[in-house]
Formats: sequence, structure tokens, C-alpha cells
Amino acid sequence: MTRLIFVYNADDGLIAGMMDSVHKLVSPSTYQCSLCAITYGLFRMDPKWRAWLDRAPYEVAFHHKPDFRAAYPALDVRLPAVLLDAGDGPEPLVRAEELGAVENVDMLIAVIEGRLASRG
Repeated sequence: MTRLIFVYNADDGLIAGMMDSVHKLVSPSTYQCSLCAITYGLFRMDPKWRAWLDRAPYEVAFHHKPDFRAAYPALDVRLPAVLLDAGDGPEPLVRAEELGAVENVDMLIAVIEGRLASRG
């Protein structure tokens, strides 16, 4: 089955999550994870994003930087990223540079759906 892999440029865990929330609030322009900033508020996942994920006809996986690097040590991808694994291993669907230009959840969904549609 085709799988979308969302990789955050952030560490995992409660303390890391709290620090990320503070960073997003205090200095959003220097926050290193545009994917986090787009899909999460200060405390929870954006409800519109959650609804899209629940409807997506793909398996969905999430990784934070350390567990992604451990799971895919040979894959050199700048983070954050959205990857697509159609059975041959993950490859970039939306790169970090592109995520940096995405302004909101609606735009992210449109970019992902457009890329998936162009792949057939």
C-alpha cells in the first residue's frame, strides 16, 4: 500500500514538544520545523489537518528527526519533509524548501494532493 511519511524537523517527547510550543510562540520566524508550524497549534494537531489525514486513502506514518534518521540511515533528506513510499522505499514528495513556502493547512493539503495526482 502507498504510504505518506511526514517527517518533522524536531525531537520527540513531552519536553521537546513544550520547548517547540514556546519557540513557535516567542520566535516563529526562527522555528526550524515548518511542517510542525503548519499542522500543529501550540498544544494539538490542527483539526482540519487531522480530518484530512483521517480521510486520506493512504497509510500515514509520522517521524521526528531522531527516529527517522534511525529508521532510514541511508536516506539523505533535508527536514522537514513529506515522503511517499509506493513500495520501492520513500522518496521526497514535498521537500523542506517547498514546505517553507506553505502558509497554512489548506495550502499543504493542496500541494500534497496535487503532487499525488501528478504521479497518477
